[in-house]
Amino acid sequence: MPISKFTSRRVFLGGLTTSVALTTFSTAGFALTKQEAEILIGKLSSDIFKVINSGKSGNAMYRDFDGVMGKYAAINAIARTVLGPPWRSATPAQQSAYIKAFRGYLSRKYGKRFREFIGSEIKVVSARKVKSGVLVKSVVTFKGSAPFTVDWQVFERNGKQQMFDLYIEGISMIKSEREEVGSMLDRSGGKIDKLIKKLNAAG
Repeated sequence: MPISKFTSRRVFLGGLTTSVALTTFSTAGFALTKQEAEILIGKLSSDIFKVINSGKSGNAMYRDFDGVMGKYAAINAIARTVLGPPWRSATPAQQSAYIKAFRGYLSRKYGKRFREFIGSEIKVVSARKVKSGVLVKSVVTFKGSAPFTVDWQVFERNGKQQMFDLYIEGISMIKSEREEVGSMLDRSGGKIDKLIKKLNAAG
């Protein structure tokens, strides 16, 4: 793999550990079948690649990416898990504003990162049951570069199947974002309102 491609991938991975578990949602996902999870991720990855290969730029692409995330991902659960214990001390208004800001931040940040996948192909290859749902393995292939894996963690809650986390070569989006948002909160003096402002300006 050329150094530039390797570096680009490392930058992308840095914005996304296999040690993350769905502790808050440990009872979810047991009704979910491997086939259902594979179908969900097949649709999700297909829609992501349609967005990044659409030729759109800037805010238009990020809006489309936000739509894909809203359709397939458990945004509220992801946002709560990323924030961690401070979620419980936030007011309902702050929680709502935080989720909205986090969703926008996530869409901008990962919309930009996924643009690095333009021209690649993705294929779902397998799925296996895990404690909190199903882990779906896919392979991304760039022309002239070695393929790499992307694993998607899927659970089912209240009859709805959703993506909760993704791992690119073992690096978890949830874990990375928990560290990033935690750092933002520290720089905000632990104030949720200041964190929300930082999220609205980040990504």
